[in-house]
Amino acid sequence: MRRIRTVSFYVLTFLIITAGAIWLALRITPLQTVSAAGQTAQVGATLPNASVQGPGELDLFGQVMATKPQFTGPIRPRLALDHITIDPQVVQMLRSDGPQKVELTLSQQLASGWERYFLWETLIAAGFAAVPLIAVAAVRKRPKIWKMLAGGLAVVCAVNVGGILLTASGTPKVLRSVKTLDDLVGADPLVEPAPVGKPQPGVQAVVIGDSTAAGYGLPWGPHPSDEDKACGRSPDAYASDLATANNWNVLNLSCGSATILNGLLGPEVLSNGQVAAPQLPRAEAATHARLIIVSVGADDLSWSVMTRLCAATAVCNDKVSSAYFNQLLDNFTRNYYDLLSDLDRLPGHPAVLINQYYVPFGSSIRCLHGFGITPAKEKVLLSRLGQLNKALAQGAGLFGFGVAAPQFAGHELCTPDPYVQGPDDPAPLHPNAAGELAIALADEQAMPSLSPAPVVLPTPSPTTTVSPALG
Repeated sequence: MRRIRTVSFYVLTFLIITAGAIWLALRITPLQTVSAAGQTAQVGATLPNASVQGPGELDLFGQVMATKPQFTGPIRPRLALDHITIDPQVVQMLRSDGPQKVELTLSQQLASGWERYFLWETLIAAGFAAVPLIAVAAVRKRPKIWKMLAGGLAVVCAVNVGGILLTASGTPKVLRSVKTLDDLVGADPLVEPAPVGKPQPGVQAVVIGDSTAAGYGLPWGPHPSDEDKACGRSPDAYASDLATANNWNVLNLSCGSATILNGLLGPEVLSNGQVAAPQLPRAEAATHARLIIVSVGADDLSWSVMTRLCAATAVCNDKVSSAYFNQLLDNFTRNYYDLLSDLDRLPGHPAVLINQYYVPFGSSIRCLHGFGITPAKEKVLLSRLGQLNKALAQGAGLFGFGVAAPQFAGHELCTPDPYVQGPDDPAPLHPNAAGELAIALADEQAMPSLSPAPVVLPTPSPTTTVSPALG
């Protein structure tokens, strides 16, 4: 009986210490960082769950959601998307090895991160178990401390490793089936868009993008379509200036509030309830176009919301708004990479020109004092605008695309002859007609350096009407 009591004591002690050590290790073991395809993720494990099967957990820029794949076992992956960049290695891999190699690299890295996490978790669990094991051996004075420690650690490691093999052995296989991080959460359901339309071989250049390219707040043409009105698309937009200057037929597909996912790559629900088809597929209908101009980013970063929040609060660079902006910028960078990849694969390989954003504020902001904008707030807004423009230029440069930087110097808001719509205009901070012309001038200046040079664009036939807003 004494032997049975002794054995029972040590079995119970080992089990309690093992359970506690593993539970603590799962809570504090750091997530393992993996990088692939320009995306940096962290891989770890959730705390044990009562169910035997279910989704893992994904922290997507602070938004926690369930994963699309299901995992067997009470312990499931916990993943966090930490950072996204567009770097030369990713572009090189994409172009030389193709998307499948990029996808394979990502799936392998996730599985490897999961296995590395549990190596560290096992070591940490053993470390947590060592202290109580030594304490129990010291109090009972038998067996010897080293025997108690060795036996206890063996039990901890065996239970930990065995438990993972029994309950989560299929997890690496599921992770290896994840080709992109989008596979982890699925895609948002989209409303069926309007038809893309018939081919338009008579178009020489296409403009896609947001309200800056649409000419938001400027007058409509004589016979605007419902989509023109809902998008705020004006014949005073820079697409019209480029059409007039070069005698081109320019297809302007840009639309107010367009983002990369909801507007350029995916459909956009307009203010009138209409659904506009994705701009990039519509651009492909211009089968002979030799130039694609892109103006995008402000709506991806909720620029108008950030500006209003900045005006309404005491400071603009508080930690909450800064973290929110950085989250939006990371999201944009990821989506921008997808857009650049699609532009790089367009049939016919037209030249691509990425427009950076103009600087709307100058040395004087006296006309904005009544709206809550101070010099300190202006500095924060311009710093964030600079980060967006840097991301735009970096991505364009890595893909070999051109970059245009419109100059509004001397014509910012509050100057005698501004290129920007003021607080009382229909679309504050958007370009006015003169500002749109300045953007067109920047595009003209950037064109000679493009490859292929759009100077070889075919001349429209005499019967072709130059139309800046055919979208």
